Amino acid sequence: MEDAQENPAESSSSAPVSEEPASLARGSQVLPPEESTVCPRPLEAAPKKLCGYLSKFGGKRPIRGWKSRWFFYDERKCHLYYSRTAQDANPLDSIDLSCAVFDCKADAEEGTFEIKTPSRTITLKAATKQAMLYWLQQLQTKRWEFHNSPPAPPAAPDAVLAGNGPALRLELEQEETELEEFLCPVKTPPGLVGMAAALQPVPAMPLALQNLSIKHLGTEIQNTMYNIRGNKQTQGTGQGPPGEDSSPSKEPQREEQPPDPRVPGKDPGDSPKPTPKFSLTANLNQKAKRHNNTFPLFTEGLTRNRTAHEKVLALEQQVLMLTKELKAQKELVKILHKALEAAQQEKRVSGAYLAAEDKDRLELVRHKVRQIAELGKRVEALEQERESLLQMASLREQQVQELQQHVQLLMDKNQAKQQVICKLSEKVTQDFMHPPHQSPTPPEEASRDFLSQQEKMEHLKDDMEAYRTQNRFLNSEIHQVTKIWRKAAEKEKALLMKCAYLQAKNCQVESKYLAGLRRLQEAMGVKAGECSELLRQLIQEALQWEASEASAESVMLSPISEYDEYGFLTVPNYEVEDLKLLAKIQALEVHSHHLLAHEAVEQPLRERWAALGKLAPSAELKQLLRAGVPREHRPRVWRWLVHLRVQHLQAPGRYQELLTRGQACKHPAARQIELDLNRTFPNNKHFTCPTSSFPDKLRRVLLAFSWQNPTIGYCQGLNRLAAIALLVLDEEESAFWCLVAIVETIMPADYYSKTLSASQVDQRVLQDLLSEKLPRLMAHLGQCHVDLSFITFNWFLVVFADSLISNILLQVWDAFLYEGTKVVFRYALAIFKYNEEEILRLQDSLEIYQYLRFFTKTICNSRKLMNIAFNDMNPFPKKQLQQLRIVHRERLEAELHELEQFKAEYLETRASQGSLVPEGCTSEDEGEVEAEG
Repeated sequence: MEDAQENPAESSSSAPVSEEPASLARGSQVLPPEESTVCPRPLEAAPKKLCGYLSKFGGKRPIRGWKSRWFFYDERKCHLYYSRTAQDANPLDSIDLSCAVFDCKADAEEGTFEIKTPSRTITLKAATKQAMLYWLQQLQTKRWEFHNSPPAPPAAPDAVLAGNGPALRLELEQEETELEEFLCPVKTPPGLVGMAAALQPVPAMPLALQNLSIKHLGTEIQNTMYNIRGNKQTQGTGQGPPGEDSSPSKEPQREEQPPDPRVPGKDPGDSPKPTPKFSLTANLNQKAKRHNNTFPLFTEGLTRNRTAHEKVLALEQQVLMLTKELKAQKELVKILHKALEAAQQEKRVSGAYLAAEDKDRLELVRHKVRQIAELGKRVEALEQERESLLQMASLREQQVQELQQHVQLLMDKNQAKQQVICKLSEKVTQDFMHPPHQSPTPPEEASRDFLSQQEKMEHLKDDMEAYRTQNRFLNSEIHQVTKIWRKAAEKEKALLMKCAYLQAKNCQVESKYLAGLRRLQEAMGVKAGECSELLRQLIQEALQWEASEASAESVMLSPISEYDEYGFLTVPNYEVEDLKLLAKIQALEVHSHHLLAHEAVEQPLRERWAALGKLAPSAELKQLLRAGVPREHRPRVWRWLVHLRVQHLQAPGRYQELLTRGQACKHPAARQIELDLNRTFPNNKHFTCPTSSFPDKLRRVLLAFSWQNPTIGYCQGLNRLAAIALLVLDEEESAFWCLVAIVETIMPADYYSKTLSASQVDQRVLQDLLSEKLPRLMAHLGQCHVDLSFITFNWFLVVFADSLISNILLQVWDAFLYEGTKVVFRYALAIFKYNEEEILRLQDSLEIYQYLRFFTKTICNSRKLMNIAFNDMNPFPKKQLQQLRIVHRERLEAELHELEQFKAEYLETRASQGSLVPEGCTSEDEGEVEAEG
């Protein structure tokens, strides 16, 4: 336990005494080590309320020290309230036990323990060690009851509590049994807790003023006035303390009334403003009426059914207490008199200033200016002193840390010494029982040595027992706090999942609302009128709505941001209003699917990737790549996949060599590269921001590749492939080798050549696969004379870089870099399958082409698309793909050969005809001659 002297501000906290439940009433006194293995359960019932006197360390110099306080536990709030005496009407402050931990140390003063909350540390001291252990055990139990008690139901509390009661009692009994494994229950200290403690005299303090709370001076004054008034009423009526003759039938109701929730938490600065004298009596009467609503263990409840002798003792105790309070109030009055004299002196000086002439006033002003200058210098000096003190404080903190480390070493040494002492004590005992043959020593000296050794052994046994008790309690505290933390973590996780689910549902509802607006707009067409104007207004509001505005007064787990994690616009900025609406719907759908899949899919996937060790080709890795790589693992996985593809091409310094060659000589493709840089991903902030470094990186990567592969040089589409690699890998050289891997090892040859022959072959292969897998769709497109190659050609050329939203696009690339072009075919078929029903509804070729322009951006459910690609499209043998490519390549080459023959025949015919000019026409040369003439 931290020393109270090390916590000058936070340690000024209260020592609580709380109600103990019947479940924890079972307790026994702390037994010696040899008897502590059995925990007898006393038959006495536990006191109903947990309350009593404890000493609390706090205050400010020169009255800093231990203060006697009365503590009372409130079960509803799990707060421990404290006041100066049990008879006070209002508590001084409270301690929140719901998030507190308890600590005690064997080397501290006997009976001292700590309550540590997130905001402060409260140092308390009980009268005995047994009382301290009792308080700690009871506070642990109260905290556990609060965390495991069901929330108060809105209606029919008896029925609900009756249903939850047995389960709650069983859980508390289990927890009690577990705690008993660490530390046996402590017997209730007689006269130190409960109702009996309130009847005891208030613990005396050396100085009456020392026991006052300057921090809560307003509350102290209110309590003192109430006690004085109650004492006057008692003397005037000749009866006992207030409330003694009150109806006994009201007593149970008073005891059941909890503390006033407004009182414990109020700040001293919120003390009531001074009221006129005529309202003072009314206020005191109101406080008297609320007396039982604050602490149900005060005078009215304590003085009932007492003998005359007890009443006399109680009154004498009140007289002593009020005498001490009177002395303290006199000292307070003296302080207030001094303050009043200072204020009057200031008033006289101000009056003299106002009554003086202009010359005197000027002199006074000059005098004040000099004082201000002196005070300014003092402030500067104090600031310098403050800085030096801060430096000293930092040095002190370092010294404290070093001392703490030293203390820890000493504690380790002490523990080792304790073990040595135990062994030596056993040896000494054996030597006394079986002394060796030695020369006889004088009886007196031998007796003194024996007594000193026996005394040392007793001290060591006491220390051992203290450390053993401390260890048992700390183990029980760690055990219970861990269980509370786990329960809180489970509750937090459940609430986060519920919030994510509700947020996803909200996104779905909003997307349906926007879709409804769009359909209504289409149905109305160009009709004018109030409804059309209202519809346009609603659509405009929906487009301008931002998640940040909606979350101004509510909690949003993950609002829709303007850009995603790779810099792409979540809601593309289309010029056409209809497309804007579709983009907003798509963004909401994506967000909804992400929230719903986060806990169910993404979190287990992240755990599987985190548990995956060294990467190696395997069936498990294949399935993980198809499911998608989490963002934190993607750069590492992609580097490994690229290295797997180009390890036979890589050479140290190759990239820098290509850059140097590009600087020395300008490549013919440099101009086209420069033109395409500004066209690369206009919806990505990394390539549109003027200060971004990505365009320069992309330029260098493309120039290096143009020198790496002169047969291709540069082809439109390579800029998008390199840009995706840069966004994920971030390093130029890694992005360069990724581009090399795609063009030279994954894609077929001539895919990016001038003729794009391999790309044309794949389009014909895709047509055959669509006819096989989706015959209804292909028949419908054939009837409408729709050529899909206008749409799909770019898919294959840039691997969907312009088509899919970023999270689905990168999931496609994860599998593509490992499995190759077969993944592109799978996802192309899956995209048409995903939207098959929507396309079949369209009957006009123009509508179909308009829909195919953006329909890939409407795909939001990545899990559904992946299942279609890798499950619904099966069987999908690679051998079939290769055979189709061979067949269509032969056909394409034959067509190209035939085309070349037509071209040659045309050129021959053209050449045979020569430069003949029809009659009536002049040649170009003749026209020039006539013009010159």
